[in-house]
Amino acid sequence: MTESPTLHRIPPQSGAGFTLKRGDVLVVIDAWGEQVSDLMAFAADERGEWLSSGRTFDYNETIYLTTGHVLYSNRSRPMFTLLRDDVGRHDFLLTPCSTETFEILYPPGTADGHPSCFSNLVQALAPYGIQPDQIPTTLNIFMNVVVDDSGRVKIAPPISTAGQQLHLRAEMDLIVGLTACSAEGSNGGTFKPIDYHIIPAGTPQ
Repeated sequence: MTESPTLHRIPPQSGAGFTLKRGDVLVVIDAWGEQVSDLMAFAADERGEWLSSGRTFDYNETIYLTTGHVLYSNRSRPMFTLLRDDVGRHDFLLTPCSTETFEILYPPGTADGHPSCFSNLVQALAPYGIQPDQIPTTLNIFMNVVVDDSGRVKIAPPISTAGQQLHLRAEMDLIVGLTACSAEGSNGGTFKPIDYHIIPAGTPQ
């Protein structure tokens, strides 16, 4: 009998760092619904290779990524393949929220002591030798960004509901940072946990 993978919970407004082997499947779960999760990845054998929104958009010819699409690195190598997408709406345009995000876009005083995805990723990836300036635009899983005909972007509440998932197969050995997003405007005004587990390569699904 195949043993069930260990379920990990990222508490609200925090993050986690871990590694994946080629062929492992990362399962990201919106535990309670309407919660964004920022994901960043680096090649395990070369910290100068990271997940690239620009390369991914270019090669898939779309900004709306879903089942079957491949996520590429800044060196044009596949990093992930999306195997299952329960939601169909994620963002790869906007950077992880930071202190500056809250200073510029939110009411005065919001930034004081406010957790951010950027700071959580910095902390989660530091043990792997990742420096803050190496963290670019993240894949914002479950984030609902609407782009109008003029190109203006609007962040709407996520359409994900409790238990919906995104499955990503690692196409190389990876270092991964994952968060439960800290920005009120991205999560319908509340903060909730994100669950994840890892299905080892070769495990029947």
